[in-house]
Amino acid sequence: MARAANQPDNPTPIGQAPAFMDMLAHISLAAPLSRPVLVIGERGTGKELVAGRLAYLSPRWDHPFIKLNCAALPDTLLDSELFGHEAGAFTGAQRRRAGRFELADRGTIFLDEIATASQAVQEKLLRIIEYGAFERVGGGDPIRVDVRVVAATNVHLPDLAAAGKFRPDLLDRLSFDVITVPPLRARTDDIAILADHFAQKMTSELGRDFFAGFTPQAMEKLQRHDWPGNVRELRNVVERSVYRMRDPEKRLADIILDPFTSVHRPTTPIPSPTAAPHPTEPPPTTQSHNFADATRAYEARLLRQALEACRYNQAEAARRLGLSYYQFRHHLRVHGMLPGGKEEPAAAQ
Repeated sequence: MARAANQPDNPTPIGQAPAFMDMLAHISLAAPLSRPVLVIGERGTGKELVAGRLAYLSPRWDHPFIKLNCAALPDTLLDSELFGHEAGAFTGAQRRRAGRFELADRGTIFLDEIATASQAVQEKLLRIIEYGAFERVGGGDPIRVDVRVVAATNVHLPDLAAAGKFRPDLLDRLSFDVITVPPLRARTDDIAILADHFAQKMTSELGRDFFAGFTPQAMEKLQRHDWPGNVRELRNVVERSVYRMRDPEKRLADIILDPFTSVHRPTTPIPSPTAAPHPTEPPPTTQSHNFADATRAYEARLLRQALEACRYNQAEAARRLGLSYYQFRHHLRVHGMLPGGKEEPAAAQ
């Protein structure tokens, strides 16, 4: 059964940092409309929460809010899952099945990882957004529905469209408005609020009476971390640290950022066929014996090499280094390589 947007699996986003409050204001402005919205942001920032908020604040709040991760299914199954199929449409299709769009009629559908959808699926999505009609797999009769589409991605779709990997006309329809979810490093004021929220929930789940709070050193460790996995990573870190507490009556002092840390961990990494290519040059020699300075210099060199190899296409350079577009931009900013930075401003163009 479809679940309305005000159900418990769509909690209210938490925070009060300026970037976060600006995003909430944007959501409130866009929610009453029935136009498509594109939600962009790094992994773990809470794009699904934003989609749920858009549905809950809209006139469709008491109608279905249907979710689907486009990357979780192969192309043929994604087509059938979205649009349904007729009996006999393919091997194993013994009876007619309604798709997600039919289930979402009069409500909202959230399509996560939209960039992974094939060109064929993109064409069907374009048609349903433009005309409100589609055909089931193996069918010929048009089916009309009234569905608001909210899509999300963590890649830069304009670059994919320019490279011919995403339909520009579908991008035009989806991006009636674009809501950007700020990464956690852009809302550091919210780290303490979110950490306490996750700690309280984990404490309750464990059946403990109360959570005594964090030590100043533990909170400082949380504040200093870069959080490449954003809010999702913060939640994992806090919940892991809370459940491992040896004395729950005392304040939490031990923050476990890396669960793989162990004196018994394997010393030889297993090669991955999907691993991002790495530069063949060894790290540059340096007269400095300061580890942090040497690491920073090597990072800057990797960024320059990737940009030069990709003719300063940032999205392509990010993929070359195995980073998301927004992570890559963050590292450019850290090294002063964005416009207005201290170093090589042309590298970001």
